[in-house]
Amino acid sequence: MKIWDKGIAVDKKIEQFTVGRDRELDMYLAKFDVQASAAQANMLARAGLLTEQENQQLQQGLTELAAQLEADTFVIEDSFEDVHSKIEYYLTERFGDAGKKIHTARSRNDQVLTAIQLFLKDYARRVAAQVLVLVEVLLQKAEQHQADLMPGYTHFQAAMPSSFGLWFSAYAEHLLLDLALFEAAHTVADQNPLGSGAGFGSSFPIDRLQTTRELGFGQVAVSSVGAQMLRGKTERTTAFAVAGLAATLAKMAYDLVLYNSQDLAFVELPAAFTTGSSIMPHKKNPDVFELIRGRCNALQALPNTVLLATAGLPSGYHRDFQILKEILFEPLTQLLDILDIVAFALPQLRIKPDLLKQPKYDAVFSVENINQLIQAGVPFREAYKQVGRAVEDGSYVPHREFHTTHLGSVHNLGLEEIRAKVARMRAGSKWLQ
Repeated sequence: MKIWDKGIAVDKKIEQFTVGRDRELDMYLAKFDVQASAAQANMLARAGLLTEQENQQLQQGLTELAAQLEADTFVIEDSFEDVHSKIEYYLTERFGDAGKKIHTARSRNDQVLTAIQLFLKDYARRVAAQVLVLVEVLLQKAEQHQADLMPGYTHFQAAMPSSFGLWFSAYAEHLLLDLALFEAAHTVADQNPLGSGAGFGSSFPIDRLQTTRELGFGQVAVSSVGAQMLRGKTERTTAFAVAGLAATLAKMAYDLVLYNSQDLAFVELPAAFTTGSSIMPHKKNPDVFELIRGRCNALQALPNTVLLATAGLPSGYHRDFQILKEILFEPLTQLLDILDIVAFALPQLRIKPDLLKQPKYDAVFSVENINQLIQAGVPFREAYKQVGRAVEDGSYVPHREFHTTHLGSVHNLGLEEIRAKVARMRAGSKWLQ
């Protein structure tokens, strides 16, 4: 069944090409299309375009479809072009003319767009919930290891004393920055396009504010032409948010792959979290973080892929937009899986103690030697030269104790401040509540 079918046969090869993977990918949208159809039916009844009995029948049928989706028994058979035609067919088979009326004052354009807006709005909130879980994991690890020192690096050179507390809290804070992009994506998705039709509205007395309230949208996409222009814009905004978060997670994973190596040996993964070699029995490979790194690097290409797929398109609907489902939907699920596995793995990470007691890291305390001279009244530039000469001639002796004494002020983790940021974000952002 096709909801645009006028009785004219379409070549099978053309049909197969144009439908593509819609039946499979539309399962992401099915729940939201059911929700939007329920709101559409309620609005049509209020506008006098459906009787109360017809609306009750449609609501019953849509509740049945929602139950099928919850039970994972909903199927889009090959005889249907997409989820939208399957839903309308089901309602028509169950309730006759009432099912045939569900598409009144609606185009497949705004029907699809509404489902996508709801899906991507929901997705932004799901990601945010998982990010906040991960942030708390990182803050707990930071608190646990705030006094465990590690060398900080610049230019891949051991530079100054750092701590695992600083490392964990840094990523916690940056994940909160990544949520700003998801808030923007949520804002774009929080516009209700239902009722914009094919982009030119409807002459029926529809109430777009009613569907906006019922579907939980924050705003109406007022211009019917502008509403259709959300297609592509919402996907692009989400893709940029995904890429930003993926970049942070890829950097974290790369750090941990390095830190897990024998040469650095800062951290250790439990054996159950590693894989082995088919020929080298000593190997314990951090595949989980390598895969996170690789997948997150691939996710950073999403904005460019979405941009290229929609580049140069004028206003109005174009079938090119169908490709965005193939580009975006499965990677979105991957990111949720990545967040889940990171939050699962990090608590099991073992931190190696007393790293900076190794002689090879003596030089990272050179700034503390300078600071001690400054406190004794030596000008900074002279102190810098004195310590530099000592490092070069081999007479340098690190002042570890000076750094350890001032550890609290040096490594200000700001854990309470970061938690306060989370609290303010939750309290001030309706999209997170």
